[in-house]
Amino acid sequence: MYILFWITSQADRWVAGCLVPLALWVLLNGLDDLVIDVACACSWLAAKFSRRAQFHRPSESELDAVPQRRIAVFVPLWKEHRVIQKMVEHNIAANHYRNWDIFIGAYPNDAPTLAAIREASKQVKNVHLAVCPHDGPTSKADNLNWIYQRMLLMEDEEGIHFDIIMTHDAEDIIHPDSLRWINYFAEKYDMVQIPVLALPTPVMELTHGVYCDEFAEFQMKDLRARQVLGGFIPSCGVGTGFKREALERLAAAHSNRIFEPVCLTEDYENGFRMHRLGCPQFFVPVYRGELSFVATREYFPRKFKAAIRQKTRWIMGIALQSWQRHGWRDTATQLYWFWRDRKGLVGNLAAPLSNVLFLYGALTWLWSGWTGAPWGLAHAAQNSLLRYAFFGTLGLQLFHMVIRAFCSARIYGWRFASGVPVRAIWGNWINCFATVMAYYRYFSAVARGRPLVWLKTEHAYPSRAALIENKQKLGEVLVWCQYLAPEELDAALAAKPAGVRLGDFLVEQGKITISDLYEALSLQQNVPYGKPGSDTISRPVTRSLPAEVAKRWKVLPYKVAAGHLFVAGSELPSDAMQDDLRKFSSLEIRFHLVTPDEFEELAEEYLPQ
Repeated sequence: MYILFWITSQADRWVAGCLVPLALWVLLNGLDDLVIDVACACSWLAAKFSRRAQFHRPSESELDAVPQRRIAVFVPLWKEHRVIQKMVEHNIAANHYRNWDIFIGAYPNDAPTLAAIREASKQVKNVHLAVCPHDGPTSKADNLNWIYQRMLLMEDEEGIHFDIIMTHDAEDIIHPDSLRWINYFAEKYDMVQIPVLALPTPVMELTHGVYCDEFAEFQMKDLRARQVLGGFIPSCGVGTGFKREALERLAAAHSNRIFEPVCLTEDYENGFRMHRLGCPQFFVPVYRGELSFVATREYFPRKFKAAIRQKTRWIMGIALQSWQRHGWRDTATQLYWFWRDRKGLVGNLAAPLSNVLFLYGALTWLWSGWTGAPWGLAHAAQNSLLRYAFFGTLGLQLFHMVIRAFCSARIYGWRFASGVPVRAIWGNWINCFATVMAYYRYFSAVARGRPLVWLKTEHAYPSRAALIENKQKLGEVLVWCQYLAPEELDAALAAKPAGVRLGDFLVEQGKITISDLYEALSLQQNVPYGKPGSDTISRPVTRSLPAEVAKRWKVLPYKVAAGHLFVAGSELPSDAMQDDLRKFSSLEIRFHLVTPDEFEELAEEYLPQ
């Protein structure tokens, strides 16, 4: 018993030494967050009771009334050959904007990604490859600058002009209306940021759940508060639209470096530089449309190590590099936002310590109640000042936890939000390890005189089922292609028997031809359409699937390119079909749509009878 008392007394001294500075830090941090909460509350009240202050959500007619400017979407890549074709196919098919091109940047020493981009550009005419003149990885900013040069070359060659530049990543699901909203708000603003939200994952995936909670809170609270309080809006790196004139001003002010090559977080840097030049910025508030939130969605790292790697880059760029480049020299308003963006350098290290001390205090408090001995926090709590500080900081933490849970619940529901306290503790440890790694990598690079390079994070693209909500309806595509009048579509939908597919019904009624139907399906699903020419069909490849499997799914493998197996078929690929075909090939499978008659011709010529 004496030994236990001595150990506990020593621990008490250590706790007492940490408790006061830690309590002061937690209190300061909590009050800082309270400022943001109050700003958001005031903004919400102003929006509710003042029409002039309310955010005006454009209607469909207002979005359509604005002439479609030409938009260039920049996608910088390093070793993203597994996801880029899926990203291009889905976003081209789902997007409601027509006047846009995708410029994809890659490095000469990344052959698989180059091959995947070239294959995508063969299938989609508005996809363009930009090859950096040097090996990678360098930085996303450097890659983006060379994409910009590729866009200028295309403008010179084709006599066109892009009015808006938008940045995205290889794993992004672009909302169908994102480009329309960017085009609409670009009438008044030089930089427009669409919200970025993590895709939902199971509750037990704590690491990805941390991203869900943090991004929900940051997009719904912090960015809105920045706008209300006049702070600069940091670009989120994806879903950001820049007016061309503003980027040219940026180039003129920064030696033609539109994206700063040495920055690991060029998005944050550009948001600050835009604000410093007086360019008006706008963050589109989180808004749920008819089917989904108008936001860029993606999967963030789902493994602990991958999350540390990604957040290490963010901390190095946003906190350490920004401090090195800009110091604390700016207006008082902007200094406040510097403080908020950099306080994690201390706060991320203190948060796990506060978790440990809270657990220690709870255990010793229970022990004190059981034994009657005033050990641990029970002894320290005899100091009234510490007691008030303890309950004050605890109250603030609980309040902010409720705010985060509310933000998370709005996006993912209350069942998911109930796990916020557990994920907050898990997130504290992720951020702590990432901060330690950021200090180590940053100061090691400075000491050795080496540049900081792109820290690659492995990305995954959602399954077909997760993407289907953003597909345009077949009827909308038929009307857009002018194969069908709007009133004919309404009549067909009203007359179509239950269980009959719309396309089959329209063909049966003679409203469209089978070729019209399959061309519309190819546009809807962004699957290439048309019978492959004999010069592209490899007879050995046609035998790569068992004949029985090929006939059951009505597919014919015909080409291998860029690590993909291309198959032609008369049915849209289902998950069951893909799962079955993957049993016979380790290659990524790409589909090519043909009519039933064309498939029968191919099967008769190439499949064994």
